[in-house]
Amino acid sequence: MTLASFLHALQPGLAPPSIVTDAADIAPWLTDWRGRWAGVSPVLLQPSTCDEVTAIVAAAEAHGVGLVPQGGNTSMVGGATPPADGSAVLLSLRRMNRIRAIAPDKAIVEAGVILDTLHREAEAAGARFPLDLGARGSATVGGLAATNAGGVQVLRFGTMRAQVLGMEAVLSGGLVHDSLGGLKKDNRGVSIDHLLVGAEGTLGVITALRLRLVPGRVERAAAWIGLDHPARALDLLRRLETATDRIEAFELIPAASLDRVLRHIPMTRAPLGSPLPWNVLVEAVASPGEEPPAALLERLLADAAAAGLVADAAIAHSNDQTEQLWRLRHSISEAERAEGPAAQHDISLPIDAVPDFLTRQAAAIERRFPGTQASGYGHLGDGNVHFHVRAPASAGRDWADSGEGKAVSAFVHDLVTAANGSISAEHGIGQMKKDELARLGPPARLQVLRAIKRAMDPHGIFNPGKLVD
Repeated sequence: MTLASFLHALQPGLAPPSIVTDAADIAPWLTDWRGRWAGVSPVLLQPSTCDEVTAIVAAAEAHGVGLVPQGGNTSMVGGATPPADGSAVLLSLRRMNRIRAIAPDKAIVEAGVILDTLHREAEAAGARFPLDLGARGSATVGGLAATNAGGVQVLRFGTMRAQVLGMEAVLSGGLVHDSLGGLKKDNRGVSIDHLLVGAEGTLGVITALRLRLVPGRVERAAAWIGLDHPARALDLLRRLETATDRIEAFELIPAASLDRVLRHIPMTRAPLGSPLPWNVLVEAVASPGEEPPAALLERLLADAAAAGLVADAAIAHSNDQTEQLWRLRHSISEAERAEGPAAQHDISLPIDAVPDFLTRQAAAIERRFPGTQASGYGHLGDGNVHFHVRAPASAGRDWADSGEGKAVSAFVHDLVTAANGSISAEHGIGQMKKDELARLGPPARLQVLRAIKRAMDPHGIFNPGKLVD
């Protein structure tokens, strides 16, 4: 590509703030959140309208320039980091951050709207957006859709795909797909929205979304529960699901993960007087006229304790106490990173297989790779486990990318595949798992993914080097 000719082609359609060439301004966006991947981009494009994105896509196709869409740069798999050879440029959607419309049942928002902003605006409208995760203060809704993000409320509301009611996106040839009108029934063939959700920016650029909102919570409460084994947690989950439909989150946390949070995150403390090997964080909600959630949890957990499932529990009786418990859960990623190198895996398993994987299979990994420590935490209600294998004490910072680190990940992924699971539950494939997807992905799935990529991106400009070739 010739950068000068590409930029010259853009200038008639883009305002000056949309084109950034200063290296110091570009640098913060060239490295992923975990610091594992770094790329090169000679220019940072920051469009503010769909028309500007259309002009960028047209120029990129004409000049053979790859485009790497980026929102909050919170990808856990290097999905928003440009290639190291400078063959692509960053396309930031952060300036497209307007909320075009909001009502109690829906919001039409641009791709650069930050999740926390959407939460606040929905609350002001008497509603809420039913997806939450630790990166809420920086993750953007466009990135959440591109990766089909999950988070802690999937148990009741589903992943990001379930929240998308329509979208605006720029496709190859500068064509604009617009389904923001919100038709509940549209049987004109395959859903383009569903193709783009989870495609990680490899099929087009999402510029705006029509998102589902649900009624605002009148009251919420959380409980931190101590257990002796993850199988008890699964039994407890089934018991609660049978007793009520008001459980919104059910997070499984080993003692090792809580210990790391207490060591590295200021102003945190253990919720229980005595540590137990496993913990569950559960949240319940209430609408007007319903039993208060704290009372509901107290009653249901008392029954579970009598049945031998619960060893200890602490119930939050205020929103501040609930937030304190959630801070422990949301701080795990930060604490894990501070603890030192680890091979990190975002896996999905059949729910009934999770306890065995976290005990018997974790022990098998530690035997196979002496000196490592294997543990997992996450969303037991939907089978999503964040499974980390800590490096031996003598390992260097880049251990996860070393020969042994890669061997560990391959072994973990082999175990997951043998259990009929997925090597990516909610973080996506990006560049981190691209080779592993090619190695372990079902042939039919890979064939379809590659065929869709060739059809929708014939020039190969959308997020090159990610997901599939």
